[in-house]
Amino acid sequence: MKIIIAGNGKVGAALTRQLSAEGDDLTLVDSNLKVLESSEERYDIMVVQGNCASMSALRQAGVKEADLLIAMTGADEVNLLCCMTAHAMNARIHTIARVRNPEYMDQIYAMREMFALSMVVNPERQAAVEAERLLKYPGFLKRDTFTKGRVEIVELKIDGRSKLCNVALNDMYGIVKCKILVCAVLRSGKAVAPNGNFVLREGDRIFVTAFTNTLTILLKNLGIITHKTKRVIICGGGRISYYLAKQLENSGIHIQIIESDATRCTQLAGQLPSACVIQGDATNQFLLESEGVSDCDALVTLTGLDELNMIISLYGTSCGVPQVITKLGHIDNMDMLGSLSLDSVISPKELCCNTIVQYVRAMKNQTGAALTVHTIADGQAEAMEFLVDGKARHCGEPLKLLKLKKGVLVVCIAKGAKMEIPNGDSYFHVGDIVYIVTSKEKGIYQLNDIFE
Repeated sequence: MKIIIAGNGKVGAALTRQLSAEGDDLTLVDSNLKVLESSEERYDIMVVQGNCASMSALRQAGVKEADLLIAMTGADEVNLLCCMTAHAMNARIHTIARVRNPEYMDQIYAMREMFALSMVVNPERQAAVEAERLLKYPGFLKRDTFTKGRVEIVELKIDGRSKLCNVALNDMYGIVKCKILVCAVLRSGKAVAPNGNFVLREGDRIFVTAFTNTLTILLKNLGIITHKTKRVIICGGGRISYYLAKQLENSGIHIQIIESDATRCTQLAGQLPSACVIQGDATNQFLLESEGVSDCDALVTLTGLDELNMIISLYGTSCGVPQVITKLGHIDNMDMLGSLSLDSVISPKELCCNTIVQYVRAMKNQTGAALTVHTIADGQAEAMEFLVDGKARHCGEPLKLLKLKKGVLVVCIAKGAKMEIPNGDSYFHVGDIVYIVTSKEKGIYQLNDIFE
């Protein structure tokens, strides 16, 4: 498929890496020649230097033959103009625009056809939604949702005090006393597809498939004490902080936002009357102590610098904050973080890329494409949701008789309102929804791709 990516910032570069690996025909447009040359050296792509929203640059990029334009420049207005111009030059092209300014959100959806938008993405808002979901279940490092919230893959860390430490997966049910499936384990930075004899060790990060209504039971039986979040300190006053505070303000949670810029503090105070906005340096130990960091229920670090977020988060952990959420925007190699005591990590770039890649795959496979795609295990595996259609092979056959590709695991089957964590005797029929976890390099795009 021929795709034009307009803008080679963090998200644009991540999309270039992922989509080029999937074999798409990519053309990258940006005004910065240096970043274009760097991408051209690393990937098998075409590059065009120029204004992404100009007809001449888009014509040079081959917009008339392109299937999809992804506008990811740093300016919302340029992204919208880019999509409108591309659609004027090629009426059949699909367009995706990144629009981040909260002031535009209502009118973007109301004027979607006028702007010729197939999809709008907002990495900051997605990150805020992810942070809010983590705050609702403080015991989990990460949560990925399927089937409109009925099934989740949650991440847990095994420490020396965990009831699961030194326990084989076959023996887990006696401890958790609810139906779950461990679909992946990260050990020493490497993803493992475990079998029933796999023994969990201290330091492992496990990815568990469970029904959403059993998450509380899971945490309770693991002895992970969770309580309702009542006070949250947010470090940084950017867009993610605004979106998160907006989502939390009706939940009875006391919100404190620490921001160094006085003008931004004034803006936030006007936009979020129920939040307490403090002007100051979030890395100042005295300020954090005076604001009661040791007594807060959660600390969320959302400054624009990854290094500051990590330092503040590590300090929060040392102060005994029960839940710490860290935003990382630039770090691609998650192995670097393995030795740090960071709890939950959210990446706006990763969340945005997952959404766009899912759309691209759906375009390639108009029927049978994954309904949902989530990247797990530090990018080494994918969790996917498929609707079983009339073309699906092996309907009605028990899973124990099927030959699946190595590294592919069926983790859940939904039969209407009934959800099932499968065993060897489970099967699926047309109309069911099947959830699988697979190693990233397998290239699973349709349900039939899971079979040998």
